[in-house]
Amino acid sequence: MSAFPFDAVLFDCDGVLVDSETITNTVLTAMLGELGWQLGIDEAMSIFVGKTVMDEAPLIEAKTGVMITPAWLESFRERRNAALDREVLAIEGIVATVADLHARLDGKIAVASGADRFKIRLMLAKIGVLEYFDGHIFSGHETARNKPHPDVYLAAAAGLGVDPVRCAVVEDTVTGATAGRAAGATVFGYSPSEKGHSSKAALRTVGVADVFEQMEHLPTLLAGWQR
Repeated sequence: MSAFPFDAVLFDCDGVLVDSETITNTVLTAMLGELGWQLGIDEAMSIFVGKTVMDEAPLIEAKTGVMITPAWLESFRERRNAALDREVLAIEGIVATVADLHARLDGKIAVASGADRFKIRLMLAKIGVLEYFDGHIFSGHETARNKPHPDVYLAAAAGLGVDPVRCAVVEDTVTGATAGRAAGATVFGYSPSEKGHSSKAALRTVGVADVFEQMEHLPTLLAGWQR
């Protein structure tokens, strides 16, 4: 068997490990509606997927005339976390994929998410993969800059003791793919037909190495990659 062509695999979380975007954006649209900005779920997802609420705080304030305060953000996170705890599910095929890659790489896999650490751990625990990532969870809230900057991917690679250039990154949004590319990693775009993910064309535009639709295909795709 030929050597695996990557030293580590770094996963985004929302939309890659967990099917969470519709849940989060349903809570967000309800709370924005309470501020006077009426959005449909599809419109909200087109604006906010791949971003933090604070990324779009100026837009929210322009639409509502209300400043986004720490108290409002805390209320949003509480309501979001409660909904995720009730409803979040694994991306189809991801549990077996994570187990496979964890074994192939002797544990050198990590989560590098733009979300806060509490949310990441909650979701990984709910879908049964926390054990594979415990100690290797990296949050963009804890780096100087969040995605689309490379900081969280650079932190993840450093935490695993791996050169970012030797890492495969798995992303489903243009924002995240841009971050992975800026870190020097080889980025693979997950773009299934369901809403909440960037399109194949959009991901290719920012330079992903390949795009795939089914998570169970990822280990074979990575193993056969010609660097």
